[in-house]
Amino acid sequence: MSKKTTNTASISTQPHHQSKKTYQRHGRTTAINDHSDLQVLKRIKRYLLPKDFKISPTLLDEIVAGYDIGDPLADALAADNIRFAKPLQQTILGDDISGDHLVHPSFSTLAEQFSTHPDWFDPKLAQIGAVAYRRYPLMLIWLLRNVALMAGYSIPALSLPLIQTGALMHDALPRLMRTYAYILAVSEHPQLDMSTRNHHNAIDQVLAIGSEGWRQSIKVRQIHTLVRQNLLKGKGNAAIGVITNADQHHNPDGSWNTDYWGVPINQTDMIATHLQFSLLIMRGLRLLGARISTEEAEGILHLWNLASYWMGVDLDRLPKDEAACWEWLYTYLSIQQLDFKMGQPLAKALHDLPRQLMGEDNRRGRFVEMVNASVTRTLVGDDIGDGLDLPKSKIRFGVLSSVPILFALDTARGHNKNIADKLEAFRAKRQDNMNWWLKKNDDYYK
Repeated sequence: MSKKTTNTASISTQPHHQSKKTYQRHGRTTAINDHSDLQVLKRIKRYLLPKDFKISPTLLDEIVAGYDIGDPLADALAADNIRFAKPLQQTILGDDISGDHLVHPSFSTLAEQFSTHPDWFDPKLAQIGAVAYRRYPLMLIWLLRNVALMAGYSIPALSLPLIQTGALMHDALPRLMRTYAYILAVSEHPQLDMSTRNHHNAIDQVLAIGSEGWRQSIKVRQIHTLVRQNLLKGKGNAAIGVITNADQHHNPDGSWNTDYWGVPINQTDMIATHLQFSLLIMRGLRLLGARISTEEAEGILHLWNLASYWMGVDLDRLPKDEAACWEWLYTYLSIQQLDFKMGQPLAKALHDLPRQLMGEDNRRGRFVEMVNASVTRTLVGDDIGDGLDLPKSKIRFGVLSSVPILFALDTARGHNKNIADKLEAFRAKRQDNMNWWLKKNDDYYK
């Protein structure tokens, strides 16, 4: 770890010389200026925020208050031992079912939420976003694993639930591909080449009622609810021998410490995840040379607003536009305690995947790992790369060679229909190749 990274991590655990602020009522929260030298924060402030930007006390309080709120509707069902995913789908799609859950007020509210699209949802705008999001399948999984996921591993409040449940550590490939399958499901749209759908019928609009994105949103919401309840009861024990008890800040009885961490998978952390899958991937595409228009960017955020709403995020808490998203993310990152050693097991499991698949002595596997680490270091920052113990390549900026290539392809696509059609055929074939694991293990892709 570099000297700079060591200092960044140690600052977060040292007593502050100033008195604690009201927003620091959770142990996970640091002072807003503790990480001002973090590369990702410096880049956001320099390039993506107004020159006169200052952290809003109102937003700060809203973010911190969200730590203590989970998913009230789904949590109420879990408290009554009701698993809602399958019955909810059956009820909405017209299957004949019965059970006490049908009269539960929270179940009825969920059924109403998932039966129709909310009034604010614009399917045309969402499709514009989905088309842009799906345009570069290799870049999409690059950015998912090396930016969206890796960036989150430096934040222990996001890493600890994954470590305690074993997610993305003991079964790194299945967990990664299930996450990849979800972002594919959310961005499935009517214009996709039918060869990538196998035997499935085309959907009539993005995130249609009954679509795979709709189904997976319900399933993921139930999984999050069960994980939240189990962690609160102290049933997540996969971190034993990986992370010390002191670093997990357990309650004396071994249960999850809400005073320190807030509720697991809370409203604020779910919004952070929402921005990892939407804003950060969109920004990564732009940095790698993709032309993402203002309307396409708006569409990507709109698409994920519905997915996040269906997953239990309070719509009023979601930032309203791209500028507000960067303000929210900057504020969130500014106050998160950093502990790289907690994220290192997750980072290592994800980093080591290529050689696990291709063989320890496989040169291609080592090259892919180096490229992946270079994407993280280039787009997220060397301080986080050092903290997560990722290798550093002398040719790391080679990943930026994609910039003129993607820029030229997008220019040609916009001016020549034949080229656009050929690029779409190539994209469909590439996407089908990227789905190799899903085609073996996921019923939707078989």
